[in-house]
Amino acid sequence: MSSFKFLNLEIPEIVLIEPRIFEDSRGYFMEVYREDQFYDELKVRFVQENISFSKKGVLRGLHYQKRISSQAKLVQVVDGEIFDVAVDIRRGSPTFGKWVGLVLSSKNKLQLFVPEGFAHGFCVLSDAATVLYRVSSFYDPENERGIRWNDPDIDISWPISDPILSVRDETLPFLKDADIDFYYHAK
Repeated sequence: MSSFKFLNLEIPEIVLIEPRIFEDSRGYFMEVYREDQFYDELKVRFVQENISFSKKGVLRGLHYQKRISSQAKLVQVVDGEIFDVAVDIRRGSPTFGKWVGLVLSSKNKLQLFVPEGFAHGFCVLSDAATVLYRVSSFYDPENERGIRWNDPDIDISWPISDPILSVRDETLPFLKDADIDFYYHAK
C-alpha cells in the first residue's frame, strides 16, 4: 500500500501529494518521502534539499533554472502556511503561461511537485513559514532565471497585495521577455 496519494492538478504535470497520516492520542506519524514511491509516480530523483525561512508577506519567485540545469521541485511546508504557485513556461504547451496555486501548510501536510519547465514561487500567509524543498539537480547560479510575480499576462491571484520582495525579484522580466528555453513535447 502506498504511503501517498498522487493527484494530478489542472495542469496535469503538476502533482499534489497527500501523505497517509497515522494519528493517535500521542500525536501523529507520517512518511515524508520514499524514493521508490516518488520515483515510480514522478520519474524523478532528488539530489539536493533546501530550507527557506520567510516572514509574513514575503513573496519569493517566480524562479526557474534554464534547461541545462533545470530543476523539478518537491515543495512542503515544515512550519507555517504559504500560497504556492507553479507556472507553465514550456513554449508550445497548451497551458503555456497558465498557473496552478494552492495553500501548503504544516497543518495540511500536503506537498506539491513542480516539474522541469515550470517557474515556481510562493508567498507567506502565516506570521512566518519554513519551506523544505527537494530538487532534481544542483543549484546553478549561472542558469538561474525568473519571471515577475505580477506579470499581467499570467495574472496570478496572489492572496496578498503588497508583498515583500527581494531587489532581484522586483526587477525580473515579464514572461514575454524572459529567457526561456523549455519546449513542450506531447506524450
